[in-house]
Amino acid sequence: MTSDFSVNMNEYLPLRDVVFNTLRQAILKGELKPGERLMEIALAEKLGVSRTPIREAMRKLEQEGLVVMIPRRGAQVANITEKDLNDVLEVRIALENVAIEKACDRMSEEEMSRLWLAAKEFEHTIAEGNLVKLAEADVAFHEIIYQASDNKRLIQVLNNMREQIYRYRVEYLKEGETRDILVKEHEELTKAIRDRDVERAKKLSYQHIENQRTAIMRSIEAENAERARAEKEKSRGHK
Repeated sequence: MTSDFSVNMNEYLPLRDVVFNTLRQAILKGELKPGERLMEIALAEKLGVSRTPIREAMRKLEQEGLVVMIPRRGAQVANITEKDLNDVLEVRIALENVAIEKACDRMSEEEMSRLWLAAKEFEHTIAEGNLVKLAEADVAFHEIIYQASDNKRLIQVLNNMREQIYRYRVEYLKEGETRDILVKEHEELTKAIRDRDVERAKKLSYQHIENQRTAIMRSIEAENAERARAEKEKSRGHK
């Protein structure tokens, strides 16, 4: 196991929760890859813990759909499937439409200024080349829109989806060419909200998410092709 992540101890959390959060973030950020086997012994050694909290974390990760248990093989990181992607993004489109409609009506001048700054911050973060920071900058941009909706229930549901979306967000941002597109999309969406143009803002948001869907599917297909090629080469080697 070559993945570069480590346990981040928190004195306020039980060890099982610390291990769960560590593995969860490693999966969401792509440090543990889709399809990668998760060996209890190797993970326990890497994180400096016993196998018990690893086993407990695996069960919770399976419940969240981030890990799958394969008979006679054990646990592995769940692959991103087209169905999973479509399900998550369909819900995101519906919720963001509501958030945008409310934000266009309720966003204050101070929040508008913060939205502009967040769009610029995303653009500046591209130069750093740090994928995690870039994903967090994208989250920060959309979070301002959610907060401006001034609907606590809506914000809560969107926040609950954030981690699921995060995995796809990181996958999307891996492609360098999509980052410049995102800069333009953020700018156009900010302008539409500033102009209180609900329909245009919704249209831009929909296209923003559709572009994400297309790019991620392209990435999934490329990874599947590479995985199939590797399996084919492996089977040849055994002959």
